Amino acid sequence: MEIKGFTYGYDAKRGDLRSKEGIKSQELLYQTGVNWICLPVVCEQETAHSTEISFDFGRTCSDRDIMATVQRAHNNNIKVCLKPMVNCKDGVWRAYINFADSDFEGKDPYWDKWFKNYGDFMKYYAQLAQETGCEMLCIGCEMCGTERKETHWRKLISEIREIYFGKLIYNTNHGHEDDVKWFDAVDYVGTSAYFPVAKEGGATSEIMQERWAAIREEMYKVHKKFNKQIVFIEIGCRSAHGCACMPWDFQHRDLPHDEDEQAAFYDSCLTVFADQPWFGGVFWWDWSTFIYDTKEAALKDNGFNIHLKKAEDVLKKWYNK
Repeated sequence: MEIKGFTYGYDAKRGDLRSKEGIKSQELLYQTGVNWICLPVVCEQETAHSTEISFDFGRTCSDRDIMATVQRAHNNNIKVCLKPMVNCKDGVWRAYINFADSDFEGKDPYWDKWFKNYGDFMKYYAQLAQETGCEMLCIGCEMCGTERKETHWRKLISEIREIYFGKLIYNTNHGHEDDVKWFDAVDYVGTSAYFPVAKEGGATSEIMQERWAAIREEMYKVHKKFNKQIVFIEIGCRSAHGCACMPWDFQHRDLPHDEDEQAAFYDSCLTVFADQPWFGGVFWWDWSTFIYDTKEAALKDNGFNIHLKKAEDVLKKWYNK
């Protein structure tokens, strides 16, 4: 497994990555044994049906924030995947970004306009990734409604490769791996691997491994289809009872704290996939920009964080092999 990664600092605000607290969080993450981080930078469009993408100068991470964080990672011998992301201001999941298709006189007006703006956004960060020496660039995240626009995506990828010369990855959502007909144009097949691997709360690693084994067979078929390594560019499970049944969940705040289930999710996935030569690795979701630093705080945290929880011990065991 080449990539022993973690996503750091999703939705960080301007200045956060270079703050004292942000730097401390990064240093704690590096102690887990990661050799890669995925660094997301988020911009927004108004709704899933808007064609304009905006940069909020008062909120979005600055280029200086990104440059400093990439340099700090490289100083620690850690590679970086830069991950520009588009969210919708109204809270609708980006997977629903979509427009009607048109072939009137060879024009597809809404899609053409959106891809022009998305391309400008992506190529801006592609240039920054090239200049900072990021080893990988993620060109899209869970944009399922756009994935059928193969011609647009292939054109954009070709344009990005004229600017950025590192590895490219696209991040589909689990279950959509076969829908991305243009995966051959990038270097890795990326997926948000929030696969449900339990039927009820409290499942053990052994129980989850049975489900992961079936998922491994499906992922191997995708690998054979595109002849690309599979990377779980997003994957995680909250430290809350029952979340292995719905690893994507972040809304059910009433679930009881359960470090064992989260740890079992980590261990079961790595047990099943880590030794597969066609499996590129993982970027776990998500190490907070500002992380707590006591066990008492960890016991009150039912989110995706693993710091000072049992899953952190599991990860260190696997990442330091």
